[in-house]
Amino acid sequence: MAESTGYGVVFVTASSEQEAQAIANALVEAKLAACVSLLPIHSIYTWQGQIHKEQEWQLLIKTDLSKFPILSAKICELHSYQVPEIIAVPIVAGSQPYLKWIGEQVIPSAEF
Repeated sequence: MAESTGYGVVFVTASSEQEAQAIANALVEAKLAACVSLLPIHSIYTWQGQIHKEQEWQLLIKTDLSKFPILSAKICELHSYQVPEIIAVPIVAGSQPYLKWIGEQVIPSAEF
C-alpha cells in the first residue's frame, strides 16, 4: 500500500448550484483548496426520521488535509445545512506534478 501524500479530497453536498459555487469560490480564494469540482447529484437520505429525495450538488475539494479544521469551519460558516456533509478521503497516491500543484495552491500553515 502506498503511503499517504498528506493531500486529500473532501466531499461536501450543497442544496443548489449557487451555494456550491459560493462555497467553492470562497475556499479557492482563501487558498484552502487547490481546486473544487462541482457535480449535480440525486441524493436519497434519512433526515429527522423521514426519507428525502433531493437534487443536490457534490463538491470534490482537492486540498492539503492539514487544513481540514480550517476548511471545515469555513464550509460550516457558508453552508445552509444544519449538518453539512464534510468527509475527507486521503489521496494515497497520485501524479507527482498534480500533487505538487495542489501543494503550491494551498496556503502554508504558517500563514494562518
